Amino acid sequence: MSNSSSYNEFLLLAFADTRELQLLHFWLFLGIYQAALLGNGLIITAVACDHGLHTPMYFFLLNLSLLDLGTISTTVPKSMANSLWDTTAISYSGCAAQIFSFAFFMSAEYCLLTVMSYDRFIAICRPLHYGNIMGTRACVKMAAAAWASGFLYSLLHTANTFSIPLCQGNVVDQFFCEVPQILKLSCSDSYLGEIGLLVLSVCLVFGCFVFIVLSYVQIFTAVLRNPSEQGRQKAFSMCIPHLAVVSLFVSTDAFTYLKPPSLSSPALNLVVAVLYAVVPPTVNPLIYSMRSKELKGAVRKVISWTFFSSRNIAIALHK
Repeated sequence: MSNSSSYNEFLLLAFADTRELQLLHFWLFLGIYQAALLGNGLIITAVACDHGLHTPMYFFLLNLSLLDLGTISTTVPKSMANSLWDTTAISYSGCAAQIFSFAFFMSAEYCLLTVMSYDRFIAICRPLHYGNIMGTRACVKMAAAAWASGFLYSLLHTANTFSIPLCQGNVVDQFFCEVPQILKLSCSDSYLGEIGLLVLSVCLVFGCFVFIVLSYVQIFTAVLRNPSEQGRQKAFSMCIPHLAVVSLFVSTDAFTYLKPPSLSSPALNLVVAVLYAVVPPTVNPLIYSMRSKELKGAVRKVISWTFFSSRNIAIALHK
């Protein structure tokens, strides 16, 4: 029986076999990665620099952008490097780091989305108590709890996954390392502990999902009772971006892990992995910026400041 420590590296699933398609994949992922860096970076800078956005909603959005940057940075750069250098290899420690980081950012993001639904619930259903309940200290504690939950979850999964002996080789059927693909390489009688941990994870995910659904049932009930059309529009503008992000996050993850084995194929696995690991961190900034006038205004200020600063530096260098 081979132990996982006997492998110095793992072999990831390639997007293409020909050199031309590998380079096309590199440039495509480079564009997506730059868009994610730009979008999330602008949101982080805008929220941090604009005092008008120093509210609980935008504080949580800043944390969400940080998590999105972490998620896409865990998978895309390594995939780009492999396509550029025509290889599929990833070191044992690199694979472990990918599993830990991806599980950390994804689970922390899900916890944060749950916290954000609670923030929306209090803002709309308990507006008179919002200032007392969602104070600065409470918001920091909630965000810290989301990050800490993600860290603990990923630590348990990574430690348990890499303590399992591997008997099925070192070829990972995905373009990055993730727990389900590593479990496929384990001995059939050695992964029961990890399966138990996955079942517990599913229960926790389902619990968060139910909390989000119940929060929005009460939110929409309160909104529809509001006689003011302007008030209803403001409430919807607050909730729709978050609800869209949650729907994208949950639907892609659910399809990935709950799709029937008959639909599983290397090509489909690659497409689905891109949908839940690459697309959400890239489009989340667009979803939020489209519905928030305050955020769009702050982003324009950041872009203008950056442009004029760069212009002034260029002029100074040419003098």
